[in-house]
Amino acid sequence: MEKLSISVIKQLIKDGEVKEEQIEQLKKDERKGVQKIMKSYEKQIQKERELEKNYLEMCVYENKAYNRGAKFVAGIDEAGRGPLAGPVVACAVILPPDFRLIGLNDSKQLNERVREKFYTIIKERALSYGIGIVDSKTIDEINIFEATKLAMRQAVMQLKPQPDHLLIDAVELTSLPCTSESIIKGDAKSISIAAASVLAKVTRDHIMREIHNEYPAFDFASNMGYGTKHHMDTLLESGATPYHRKSFAPVRNVIEKV
Repeated sequence: MEKLSISVIKQLIKDGEVKEEQIEQLKKDERKGVQKIMKSYEKQIQKERELEKNYLEMCVYENKAYNRGAKFVAGIDEAGRGPLAGPVVACAVILPPDFRLIGLNDSKQLNERVREKFYTIIKERALSYGIGIVDSKTIDEINIFEATKLAMRQAVMQLKPQPDHLLIDAVELTSLPCTSESIIKGDAKSISIAAASVLAKVTRDHIMREIHNEYPAFDFASNMGYGTKHHMDTLLESGATPYHRKSFAPVRNVIEKV
């Protein structure tokens, strides 16, 4: 076979058009540039295999529910329990049984670009999704744990159709319309919970960027309401905004000093 130029080889691999017999020939090609390309290609293939394996492992809880007769399985997760400002957001999502999105994982394991991309894909392909948002005033009134559960219930009630089974990230919910199970670190073990974590995280990030426009001094677009040094310094200088959780000790302590 005639040797291909390095630029052509790169383009074939980039376009995914390199054939099996070409791969075998390229592995024997002694040119250093080709060997470098092939080493990178092998790493890419290995990574794709690992992502595929991880994806299949994350479908186990859903498949068990389907095998028990469930038709609609929802995953639930939240974002924003720890920050000092902004709402807590929960999402419930029902994915179709044949849903595939290789690389989907706990939103904290994905960079912002991938989260935004997956956010759009999940919303487009989901059978249904619901988003519950509980503001800082309510968080102060009923505490963050109860506010989280409230947001989760809001999200579940928006689902149409209603699910037969719920997979929940680390929280026990009662008075639900169907069976449920709480999974510790569920956003890394269930594909439905991972999808919910992406929707919840990106939705909340968008809200915090809107709040940033009202109070740019706090840099909410960057810290998302978490207590960074800049955030705490600004809080001490300017006082709390209406979006701050005044029942949280770091905010309450600053308010008492001002």
